[in-house]
Amino acid sequence: MKFGIPVYPGSNCDRDIGWVIEKVLGHDVKYLWHKEQSLAGIDCVIVPGGFSYGDYLRAGAMAKLSPVTEAICEFAEKGGLVMGICNGFQILLEAGLLPGAMLPNKTLSFICEFVYLKVENNEIPFTHLYKKGEIIRIPIAHAEGNYTCTPETLKELEENGQIVVRYCSPEGVISEEFNPNGSLNNIAGICNKRGNVFGLMPHPERASEAILGSVDGYRMFESIVKSVLV
Repeated sequence: MKFGIPVYPGSNCDRDIGWVIEKVLGHDVKYLWHKEQSLAGIDCVIVPGGFSYGDYLRAGAMAKLSPVTEAICEFAEKGGLVMGICNGFQILLEAGLLPGAMLPNKTLSFICEFVYLKVENNEIPFTHLYKKGEIIRIPIAHAEGNYTCTPETLKELEENGQIVVRYCSPEGVISEEFNPNGSLNNIAGICNKRGNVFGLMPHPERASEAILGSVDGYRMFESIVKSVLV
């Protein structure tokens, strides 16, 4: 299986994801420079975290205009698997592949810490190896992770099961106390209606080896592989 990882000026998590895919998971990676227009041979695209184009204007706003982002949109529209992590999630929102937008954290500061997530939807290719309601521990590292959307969009997300993971307590309690950034309804990650596009703020690639303090993120990548190859 071959994963495509776009690299924008300012990306800084592309190699982290590549390490997990190649060294831990044992699959192929193709790094896609931001001017790339072809995704031929790619089975899944993972848009990495970082500060694409320095987050000028706002996070992801300039990256959505890149040729590779246009190619990713076409790939997703044809049913291709696309996952966006942190800045990658912000890019997917800006590109219109996922609904809603990101605001600065409620603290107005950068947050880098482990958080707990409750798996709300385990029926998409990215999470099917988790149990519904399972609590996982994965780190965040962002300044603009405060997800928001219109009441109408929120209603659709809730009714369609598009909220994939939420911030919670170690015991699974979902409340403002365990919401690190002010995100609407404790939303940490969402998918599109088809389930082939998934964006989340936490970094599963930083929780895929025991030496990093958690392996709870590894199954997201393993889920992708098994959904494609099985």
